[in-house]
Amino acid sequence: MLPTVDEGCAGGGQMAKIVVFDEFGGPEVLRLVEVPDPVPGTGQVLIRVRSAGVQPVDCATRRGEFAKYRPLPFPIRLGNEVAGVVERVGDGVTDFAAGDEVIAFLTLEGYADAVVVAADQVGRKPEKMSWAEAGVLTASGQTAYTALDELGVGPRDTLLIHAAAGGVGSFAVQLAVARGARVVGTASERNHEYLLSLGAVPVTYGPGLADRVRAAAPQGVTCVLDAIGGDALDASVELLGGTERIVTIADWARSAELGIRRIGTQRSVAKLDELTRLWSAGQLRVEVAETVPLSRAADAHRLVETGHVRGKVALVVDAGRHRENRSRDGVGIA
Repeated sequence: MLPTVDEGCAGGGQMAKIVVFDEFGGPEVLRLVEVPDPVPGTGQVLIRVRSAGVQPVDCATRRGEFAKYRPLPFPIRLGNEVAGVVERVGDGVTDFAAGDEVIAFLTLEGYADAVVVAADQVGRKPEKMSWAEAGVLTASGQTAYTALDELGVGPRDTLLIHAAAGGVGSFAVQLAVARGARVVGTASERNHEYLLSLGAVPVTYGPGLADRVRAAAPQGVTCVLDAIGGDALDASVELLGGTERIVTIADWARSAELGIRRIGTQRSVAKLDELTRLWSAGQLRVEVAETVPLSRAADAHRLVETGHVRGKVALVVDAGRHRENRSRDGVGIA
């Protein structure tokens, strides 16, 4: 078991803080520990993290829901998206240098104040984008992008998005609108104005959903992106009369019973760059529900698990940590 930050870590050298858990369970199993700073190898960059996104899949991993599909040795880390400042580059890296502000995607390592990432998984952060926005952009943004590609969404489509005010849903609404599609989004009533501001026609969850969708889109819906599962999947099949143009990122069991495709995320810097281009052009809004210090990752999970988060929750690293690192090694990353 790794020692907690309070317990300290033997040996000298610069230390990184990471979040781990040693058993499946509630948010309380998450703890902050110190480990030796990662060192970039050939083709990699060392990033001092300023923010990292928290996803529902992180919570499901912590609960052990994927353990039988993908066994992982303890201690387990979490986090698939970060934003920060390049501190050092490995051999063969020519596109980035110390001091560059970047966004990166990775797997089960993002809850940290320092990470090593392959350079071909790193994109540039727009200068005016906040750190919180940058930290939550790439995972949900690329999942939404992948889903729309899988469905072949275009200007002739009316897309129904379940959980449209959530992390993936918020991005999917905007990306579909940018493609010229009409969008209907399910959400609680408190998020209806938000969905209208993104360009979607909002409808409420619950019994009678299919009838409300028909009223909102009398010409019919042509495809569905589901991010909630359960009864929403049954309503989707009823509305489309089949499963060919339905995809889900939730509810493995029910989607398998109905024969609905469950998709992952096909990530690339090209997709990330397109997301930042749309943001810079004013065509993509990044909704940050709340920022939580890295040391309080458990609280971030509690927020996400309410199921009522609009957009994303970001873990943030105190900039003072980076100033401390700079004074130690002379690398300009404050």
